[in-house]
Amino acid sequence: MADDRMIITIKEDEAGEVRIAEEVVAIVAALAATEVEGVVTLEGNITNDMVAKLGIKKLSKGVIINIGEDKTTEVELSIVIRYGYSMPKVFSEVQEKVKIAVENMTGLKVSAVNVRIASVDLE
Repeated sequence: MADDRMIITIKEDEAGEVRIAEEVVAIVAALAATEVEGVVTLEGNITNDMVAKLGIKKLSKGVIINIGEDKTTEVELSIVIRYGYSMPKVFSEVQEKVKIAVENMTGLKVSAVNVRIASVDLE
């Protein structure tokens, strides 16, 4: 079974429990972020980059999820933005889309969506 730090219980009642992996929350956040015009991709860390070179695609690269004891969630994204787009506008749209997607799909309360530019795509 997976490490309990990686799994969060969303709901628990007489019918049973619903648990979700942090990886799933990260994938939801990544997909929402890449739907924003001006975001080329998310930038992964060195481990994710090495995994990608082996042909294994990791959808949650460039996303860090921090879920607190009270299920309040912080999302950190590292994005590649296309040259010519307004950074403040892209940031704002990414924050809004990610917050809505994570809250609607998981039931978690998102307290912050922190966005970092990893690179600018010149193509």
